[in-house]
Amino acid sequence: MTHAPLLRQITDFANRANPYPLYEELRKTPVLHEEEDGPYLISSYWDIKNLLHDPRISSDATNLTAPGDDELSGPEATGLPPSFIRLDPPEHDRLRRIANSSFGPPHRPTRVDSMRGELAQIVTDLIDGFGDARQIDVVDQFAYPFPVTVICRLLGVPREDEPRFRSWVDPIVAGLDPDTRTSAESMKTAQEARLQLGMYLNGLVEKRAKEPHDDMLSDLVNSHGPDGPMTTMEVLSTAVLLLIAGHETTVNLITNGMLTLLRYPQYLRRLRDDPGLSVKIVEELLRYEPPVQLVPQRTCITDIDVRGVTIPKGSRIWLVLGAGNRDPERFPEPDRFDPDREDIQHLGFGSGIHSCFGAPLARLEAQIALAELARRLDNPQLVEDPPPYRPNAVLRGPRHLEITFDGLR
Repeated sequence: MTHAPLLRQITDFANRANPYPLYEELRKTPVLHEEEDGPYLISSYWDIKNLLHDPRISSDATNLTAPGDDELSGPEATGLPPSFIRLDPPEHDRLRRIANSSFGPPHRPTRVDSMRGELAQIVTDLIDGFGDARQIDVVDQFAYPFPVTVICRLLGVPREDEPRFRSWVDPIVAGLDPDTRTSAESMKTAQEARLQLGMYLNGLVEKRAKEPHDDMLSDLVNSHGPDGPMTTMEVLSTAVLLLIAGHETTVNLITNGMLTLLRYPQYLRRLRDDPGLSVKIVEELLRYEPPVQLVPQRTCITDIDVRGVTIPKGSRIWLVLGAGNRDPERFPEPDRFDPDREDIQHLGFGSGIHSCFGAPLARLEAQIALAELARRLDNPQLVEDPPPYRPNAVLRGPRHLEITFDGLR
């Protein structure tokens, strides 16, 4: 530990590979406010869960009255309205209901599960693509291309356009880098990428309005439910959200998962022999190494009391999911990876009205991906531990994960 404020240590890239000792220290002060204009950090499981369900906590940045920029919010100057994860009821609820009507029950109850065969084929093709190689980068050659392909097909992006998305997604995610040294140039690049992505999707929306296909973008454009249709701008904002949020988190879930299984080879062996274990493994991964570590975009719309601490109206609140998931008051031996836990009610997908919209798809993608990697890679081993990490403290995961193996089964 250094004498720097805990918040600065948590966002410091030097601690990205293992922030959990910092979270343990953080939990000693469940409501931490280190700097006058800084956020209030909440780190215990039950406090986080309660606040995620508290209507006095807003996701709308316009309610923020505290001075200073939130360094984890990322660039928003895109010309698009906020996506529904940045809104409060009733507008949040209207947009989420419309989006969900084309994604899950009751209107499309089989949309995700019906993709199981296609997901398995994408995974098979990616692993076959390793060819005769005996060393690969799990991120670049597997975990990254898999979910971007899935999201593009879910939305209805033509396959020939799928490679273009990486050139847009990369700078957008880099623009979320919490490192205060992030340059104005990289922020500008991220905004330009968002603009190009929005323009591309606008063209696709116009095509789907005239000629609907059996895809989610067509459903969003042509929704005629009780909440009425989305505007074109709302469709674009929702599509960008799904492409970026639905992609980057799944990359980290799969990569963190493979890294953890290589560190716990007994579970990798069990998964190879029993693919059904992937369900428990993914749930424990969402607790043990969640792809989203922090929820920084929260503001209280009135004074609230947490553990005897009054958080003033308009203050920023950071919910540290990674700390709550390892709270010993909630999980016995929280620093032990144990897929056989009888109770894994994690915060990996958040909770409350903003619980992860794409959770069913992310779960299925990770289950299929990890089960097939375990089954087909012969004697996989880490090349470097810890691997190099992305700079982002919110969407935490390795930037590369080099492994060796003896061949493909």
